[in-house]
Amino acid sequence: MGKFKILFLLPLFLFALVISGCSSNSDDKADSNKDINDEVSEDNPSGDLAPLEETATVVIAEDGSASGAGFYIAKEKGYFEDYNIEVEFAKFANSDDMLPALASGEVDIAGGISSASFFNAIAQGINVKIIADKGHNIKGDSYFSFVIDKDLQDEMNNYADFKGKRIAVSTENAVDDYIFRKMIEHGGLTEDDVEFVLMSDFGNMLASIANGSIDAALQIEPLLTQGIEEGIHVRFGDTTDYAPEAQIAMVLGSPNFINEEQDVSLRFMAAYLKGVRDYNDAFIKGEGKDEIIKIMTEHTPLEDPELWGKVSVTGLNPNGEMFVDDIKSQYKMYKENGAIRGELDFGKAIDTSITEKAVEIIGEYK
Repeated sequence: MGKFKILFLLPLFLFALVISGCSSNSDDKADSNKDINDEVSEDNPSGDLAPLEETATVVIAEDGSASGAGFYIAKEKGYFEDYNIEVEFAKFANSDDMLPALASGEVDIAGGISSASFFNAIAQGINVKIIADKGHNIKGDSYFSFVIDKDLQDEMNNYADFKGKRIAVSTENAVDDYIFRKMIEHGGLTEDDVEFVLMSDFGNMLASIANGSIDAALQIEPLLTQGIEEGIHVRFGDTTDYAPEAQIAMVLGSPNFINEEQDVSLRFMAAYLKGVRDYNDAFIKGEGKDEIIKIMTEHTPLEDPELWGKVSVTGLNPNGEMFVDDIKSQYKMYKENGAIRGELDFGKAIDTSITEKAVEIIGEYK
């Protein structure tokens, strides 16, 4: 009878433990939210979260690319300073050097371009987190799109007309290659119908179209606009015709920074998104454009304010949202091409929690 009592009471005991655990977790979450809510006030310099008690330095791996606009604007407009954060920009020769530094915590934040080598690094144990958008094409006005020799514009009217053409693309098994394949598929073509020309330097693409050694190229700003103004090439359609949600670059975070320094990383992300929102206000809405262009000329190789008024700009989501399904589609293509070694757990690699939390605090941009 005693044994029967124990067996009868054991499930009840376990159930009570589960309920108690859930209650404890809920209390912990409530306490955490309460701590954040206690820090949020319009009287704070930021208008939301209180500044850190001690100055925190955040190291960003950034090479002056236009997609780093959120970082530059947040720095120059004092959004980081409002939270008592100082930022330092670190340059690396290539992303292969950057990723280990990010995983080790030597660098806190970086930008990553979608490529097989990037996914391979994560699949093989380089622990970094994909946390927010850092570059996509704006519908109908892509900053990364195909151009054709101006002398071919009368004979090329649709994507099927790329058949037999020599097309320059900067990389294989990276987002450029992915966009190229999307384009020829959209035109009802196969890889055998065109001549793929691997050309890593975008400047060489410009010269090669000018001298007739290639017919088309997947070109990037500001060379895209420069070639049009110099009468070398013309834009052909738009990347969003066939790859409307191509995720080109992502903000990456060090696991230590994202998971163990949330008081800093949350404020950092809030400041970054404020910078991105100013960028969108300037280039999408036309508000405060001169000020933002001045900041961009100071931080990027494109130093001509007039040209900034003409180029197609990088798309940056003001809520940090990424095209996650497209990231997975790109990975799948690289995998099918035999360029991926190992398996990537997207559930661990993509962590947007800090970004979503920052949006909750500063409000959603619509």
